[in-house]
Amino acid sequence: MLTETDSPIRTERRGAALWLWLNRPHALNSLTLPMVRGLHQGLDLAADPEVRVVVIAGQGRAFCAGADLTQVLGRVGGEAEPAAEDDFLQQVGAAFDRLEAFSKPVIAAVHGLAVAGGLELVLCCDLVVASRSASFGDAHANYGLLPAGGGSIRLPRRVGPARAKHLMFTGATMAAEDLAGTDLITALVRNGQLTSEVDNLVAAIAGKSPVGIAAMKALVDDGLQLTREAGLRMERQRAAAHTRTRDFGEGLSAFTEKRTPKFTGQ
Repeated sequence: MLTETDSPIRTERRGAALWLWLNRPHALNSLTLPMVRGLHQGLDLAADPEVRVVVIAGQGRAFCAGADLTQVLGRVGGEAEPAAEDDFLQQVGAAFDRLEAFSKPVIAAVHGLAVAGGLELVLCCDLVVASRSASFGDAHANYGLLPAGGGSIRLPRRVGPARAKHLMFTGATMAAEDLAGTDLITALVRNGQLTSEVDNLVAAIAGKSPVGIAAMKALVDDGLQLTREAGLRMERQRAAAHTRTRDFGEGLSAFTEKRTPKFTGQ
């Protein structure tokens, strides 16, 4: 069931997933401080053991058009108030970092525009399912701004430095189909089937061991920061520790008994 309609972030339980809907469709879901706080509250709800996956999606005709410059940048007499801007950027950065580091898989379900802060939000998600109508862009250069939600760091790692610079320097948007061969988009789906395709992906993940999935996510994310040798050592150490979990034993028992495992996340 969806939360109240006037909330900047609406939550919905769909099977094993908690959907966090960006809910400012009249403003293309542009980001405000209440929305950022709502993301934190949504992640608090997602700590429920019954939630196996988090999905970020947008109400209306867009995913997210970035920060709402008319609301979040304090201005007096036409000039910016640095303290207000710094506070907003700090809070956005903290929310995005928390989302990226969240122990459960996070899926972005993208349709329409995902630009500037909206693209940076996508970049914090583990998997990105995009409809063919989706388009992505940095857009900060169009208004003399710099990315501050992690775009300059995360985008090159997903699409390569040259393509990232092209998006950043030109402020242009690219169609989802043109980015489908990069690590930005996990799956490209037909318009109108975004929700059902994400539901299928959630179902494929939800039956796995939560403790195992969390460990895999940490191995990949932490391993990207390490040398190959250090990463391999970390993998062996964590795999050895994983053998002491109940889910490890349940998986082996299910294999031996030729049945579907019933994982508990312990």
